[in-house]
Amino acid sequence: MDNQLAYMDQGSFLGLRALGRQPLIQFVWIYDRPVDVDGLLRFQKNLGHGLLGRRIERSPIPFGRHRWVAQAAPAELDVAATARLRDEVWDWADTRVSLPIDPEHGPAWHLGVQPLKPGGAAVSLVVSHSVADGRAVSLAIADAVQGDRHDLGYPPPGARTARSAVVRDLAATARSLPDIARGLVAAVRTARAEISPNGFRGPSGRIKSRKSGLGGDEPLALPTAAAWVDLDLWDRRAEMLGGSSNSLFLGLVARLAQGMGRVDGAGRVVLVLPVSDRRAGDRRANALSVAKISVDPAAVTETLSALRKEVAAALAAVPGMSTDLLASMAMTPFTPRALLRRLEKVAATRSSDVGCSNLGDCDARINRPDGTDADRIVARSIESPVTAAILDRMGGHLFAGSGRVHGRVFISVGAWIPGAITSRRQLRERFVRAISDMGLTGTVE
Repeated sequence: MDNQLAYMDQGSFLGLRALGRQPLIQFVWIYDRPVDVDGLLRFQKNLGHGLLGRRIERSPIPFGRHRWVAQAAPAELDVAATARLRDEVWDWADTRVSLPIDPEHGPAWHLGVQPLKPGGAAVSLVVSHSVADGRAVSLAIADAVQGDRHDLGYPPPGARTARSAVVRDLAATARSLPDIARGLVAAVRTARAEISPNGFRGPSGRIKSRKSGLGGDEPLALPTAAAWVDLDLWDRRAEMLGGSSNSLFLGLVARLAQGMGRVDGAGRVVLVLPVSDRRAGDRRANALSVAKISVDPAAVTETLSALRKEVAAALAAVPGMSTDLLASMAMTPFTPRALLRRLEKVAATRSSDVGCSNLGDCDARINRPDGTDADRIVARSIESPVTAAILDRMGGHLFAGSGRVHGRVFISVGAWIPGAITSRRQLRERFVRAISDMGLTGTVE
């Protein structure tokens, strides 16, 4: 079987090795009653039979394609020995993010349970983005809850001899030479488009260099917040504003970004949207393209009709725009770490982009890790490990995620804006204000 990583997945892994940090996906479930530990143990075992049941094995040649190998789930469930107060759920969730995650050496994901006082429990699943994107994790969760196991046919680690691995990977590289040539041409076109005066990376997209004043190289927990809004209220408000559920989410994020000063030179907010192109049976870790839209945050509280049209146009343009991006990925195995680090520094000083990821209507099963519905669920994307110095050098960070399940819309936000947002309290204040600006009410933690 072909167990080579897709170019985008290898790029994600090489970025981790070059920068020393990676995006993680965390699902958190909160139960107001005790959880079924046996149900969670079955859930954990089932997760090891699907897209999460794997890790990366590197090619023995420097420019070779890496491969997937099988990785079983942990044999034991990580249950905290002592209970915490309900108000400490997010402190615990942050500690779960800080635990080791490595898509090559393992574990590529981990599951944990925290009993709560006076009752209930929280459950956390943290996954490396190099192994699965948000849609893939959602599918893996739904399958694991259902008890559906998939044998992907990956070999065990170290199944190839050193000689066989070298010979096969050299042959695979030779076969990919036409892709590499096309990738070089596509990379040049993509670079030219990025620096075009009409592109998002022009002068209006630059941000001022600021520092938080906190300095330090100690790892920290990125300030995050979560909100839940009743589905009926959410949908009514979207209809009143002439928008959709998705455009209401994007409008809310644009408003939040404006309140944080995360705008370009024209006072607009540039939203970056991952667009899933995952198909049935897709084994890619990251099966997605990217769309960008420029939003007037002052207008979204009155109407979402213009934003809705802009989103539709941006999504329609994705197939054409992603062609060069995907083709250029063939250059990934040949990209030196030093160049990746340099490109990251250049991008960080030029962009005020805001990341948005909307899972939309989720399978009801993703809310049932122990087999029964959790009272609250949220998914969040977090870069880890990070320090104040790294976040300052990046020019700050703002990413929001959302999904619809169990009668509510959940919205998660992670942010660090030097000189403005460096704590949960500051983030929550701006988040509550943005939710109110959009004519919504909900629970914010």
